[in-house]
Amino acid sequence: MDFELDELHRTIRDTARDFTNREVAPYATKWDKEERFPAEIIPKLGELGFLGIRIPEEYGGSGLDTLAYATIVEEIARWDGSLALTVASHNGLGSSHILSFGNEAQKQKYLPRLATGEILGAWALTEPGSGSDAAGMSTRAVRKGDKWIVNGTKMFITQGSVGGVCVVLAVTSPEKKQKGITAFAIEMGTPGFRASKHLEKLGMRSSDTVELSLEDVELTDDHIVGELDRGFIDTLKILDRGRISIGALALGLGEGALAEGVKYAKDRKAFGKPIADFQAIQWMIADSRTELDAARVLLYRAAELADRGVRFSTEAAMAKLYASEAATRACNRSLQIHGGYGYTREFPVERHLRDAKLCEIGEGTSEVQRVVISRALLSA
Repeated sequence: MDFELDELHRTIRDTARDFTNREVAPYATKWDKEERFPAEIIPKLGELGFLGIRIPEEYGGSGLDTLAYATIVEEIARWDGSLALTVASHNGLGSSHILSFGNEAQKQKYLPRLATGEILGAWALTEPGSGSDAAGMSTRAVRKGDKWIVNGTKMFITQGSVGGVCVVLAVTSPEKKQKGITAFAIEMGTPGFRASKHLEKLGMRSSDTVELSLEDVELTDDHIVGELDRGFIDTLKILDRGRISIGALALGLGEGALAEGVKYAKDRKAFGKPIADFQAIQWMIADSRTELDAARVLLYRAAELADRGVRFSTEAAMAKLYASEAATRACNRSLQIHGGYGYTREFPVERHLRDAKLCEIGEGTSEVQRVVISRALLSA
């Protein structure tokens, strides 16, 4: 059992780290304050292959594995959770759904542009009245002749106003409940399909998050991604891998906050010596280091299982659950180490803490992850 990255993944990590230090770290706080999506960084991400991480080379992607995906997201998140969320959601949700379940024509049409960043991918499952409870989905796709007419509202959609194509889940057979949901690929600009509201958030402020409205959107069978009525079954598989990426995002935020806490503890003096000399500070640092290392082991295990092609739902849930909560604790400790300065925007730890909280909510709340884990044990 090897707990170290191999040479390929170390190179990927170092490339992502160098890029983030040069192109992201100097601007992350500014983007957050402006609550502005940094569109200017997208072509640079595309040039590095960070927008087509798992897309095969034949479609213009990097053809890398899940561990590489997690490593890239983690490195970006050390400085900017919002941009890491953009990379994670683009690769893990919209692009992944088309890659995993789209037909060849859909792959040829969308994947090359998604891989380069010519367009960004979005993915729309959550609604104002339903999130984890897919049976409560109210968006409907009704068959009329040779067309589907889609009406509904989607909420908390990442890249919802800046994306080029969005995979939208809609009910096609209401009597089947979760087993009657279908995925449709809808291009932005399609008549009746629009971002109806930009959402102001506690954290991840430079990530594009919107409410989407669908009003009599006309689609053909060519827009169906996967099989009719199997959209939610496919969604569960998409979410499994997505949870690894959110765990990696959380880990990066925790690592970034811990580094800031260690640096500040060494520089800040109280009672004639650095506060790093006080046991209370040392214990906070030790707890964060231990928990983040444990989170990394869980993430790497889930990523390895995913790449081996074996079932990894429970392991992904465990990794996401632990990493997200460990990251929030690490960010909170680092803010505490900073004292009053940590509560100001002068230091990045307050932003890390705000961003980390989303990781306990997005792609299945911590409570949902505990349900997934416990069901696997109780049904064995």
